[in-house]
Amino acid sequence: MQKIVITGGAGFIGSHVVRRFVKNYPDYTIINLDKLTYAGNLANLKDIEHLPNYRFVKGDIVDSKFLIDFFVEEQPTAIIHLAAESHVDRSITNPHDFVMTNVLGTVNLLNVARINWEGRADNPRFYHISTDEVYGSLGKDGMFTETTSYDPHSPYSASKASSDHFVRAYHDTYGMNTVISNCSNNYGSFHFPEKLIPLAINNIKQNKPVPVYGKGENVRDWLWVEDHARAIDLIFHKAKAGTTYNIGGHNEWKNIDLIRLLCSILDKKLGRAEGESAKLITFVTDRAGHDLRYAIDATKLKNELGWMPSITFEEGLEKTVDWYLANEEWLTDVTSGHYQQYYNEQYANR
Repeated sequence: MQKIVITGGAGFIGSHVVRRFVKNYPDYTIINLDKLTYAGNLANLKDIEHLPNYRFVKGDIVDSKFLIDFFVEEQPTAIIHLAAESHVDRSITNPHDFVMTNVLGTVNLLNVARINWEGRADNPRFYHISTDEVYGSLGKDGMFTETTSYDPHSPYSASKASSDHFVRAYHDTYGMNTVISNCSNNYGSFHFPEKLIPLAINNIKQNKPVPVYGKGENVRDWLWVEDHARAIDLIFHKAKAGTTYNIGGHNEWKNIDLIRLLCSILDKKLGRAEGESAKLITFVTDRAGHDLRYAIDATKLKNELGWMPSITFEEGLEKTVDWYLANEEWLTDVTSGHYQQYYNEQYANR
């Protein structure tokens, strides 16, 4: 019987992973451990919160005393670690928060897991989810592989690179059963609207300016979040201890081309004249340390575990737009801050 703790399970990617594991593995107990920061939202999991194999626990991985008590009480058999501060712009404004959560929080989790799992015959797994941003920036050619040297350029990517190194060190030093995956940019439903795609959808819908850094020449590889959750499922169950996998969507797009495609899709869905939404595009001063291009080579994941993206980017983007247009209440709640006030009141004394 597996009892899996998924950290950051109320967030964007985490909620999709939680949902997949709860639905696909009814014999597993899934514990969603989340601090419920601004990007963590239990409304993301309303459809499964009633299921008997799911539980939510509010907690902060930076709080080592909490983690010690949590492990003693729950005795989990595995961890899938997604809890992280993840927005580059916020890391530039306040890098300290990223060091605390992404580095110290990960080390706290590794320490408590190592101590509690020491000597166990079932060799519990610690699966750490990371980002392609740890590799730095590419020119016009080439792709990131699992052996690409780390070269982080932002406080966010530096904090994730550090956490990756600690996870590998705990495998090499203590023999922990760790695996790591580094993913490209995710998109899909339940994405907090500070990131590019949901921000653009929300602004286009409201006829607000759509900010694009620089000239929009930065290139990203886009991964549909449900394909990412499927890859995490495969890696968790089948990867060998100490291994790393890159997860990419096989979809490289310049930011400006992506925004123009979104404008075209929304023109049709909102009944606007072709080109109307594109008038909202507003070029703004480029972000400090902005990497030019990311591209993931996911050949290892394909060859060893048989994973490939299930849909094209155009299909996934249309599904994403449809979801945001159909879930106006969710979008209104997360942008208004009402849900954060509710959580503060609901859990302040727990």
